[in-house]
Amino acid sequence: MALNWTDELLGQLEFYWDVSLWPRLRGLGDREFYWEPVEGCWTVRPRGDGGHTVDWTWPEPSPPPVTTIGWRLGHMAVGVLELRVDHHFGDRSMRLDTVSWPGSADEALTRLGDAYRAWCAGVRELGPEALAAPVGAAEPEQWAEFPFAMLALHINRELIHHGAEVALLRDLYRAGLSGPDPARPVAE
Repeated sequence: MALNWTDELLGQLEFYWDVSLWPRLRGLGDREFYWEPVEGCWTVRPRGDGGHTVDWTWPEPSPPPVTTIGWRLGHMAVGVLELRVDHHFGDRSMRLDTVSWPGSADEALTRLGDAYRAWCAGVRELGPEALAAPVGAAEPEQWAEFPFAMLALHINRELIHHGAEVALLRDLYRAGLSGPDPARPVAE
């Protein structure tokens, strides 16, 4: 039996999107988008030109800061999907240091949905040879020799991982978490 790897890669992602991720994003508003569950969160911030940016530094600190839902959705939309769509199926003009990040829940959900559909459409066009070919200059140097199928699996992992983080943050927000209680003893 011949396995259709394109269908398998997309099937995993589409199932997660339809059953787990997208339903959990319904009803997201700006207060929740910007909610900071702890001090020092990385978040989305306005830029002087009317656009938005996110807090980040490379290499990221250890341990990395807690991020807001807005930061996570922006990372998923912009860094995980839009950049890859542009660099693999577009003109490679997008740069993370100049792009405007989503500045509201509605914008983040729209851009995430659009980028997801564009990614799936691009991957759907790839046959076995393209999935086996190295990604080359469309990705950072450490990825250049890896086959496109490995990148597609990585994208699936990124969306599953960060989508679960967003879902947990939504659960904590809904539960009324107000941040750490300094009077509560820490278990040893």
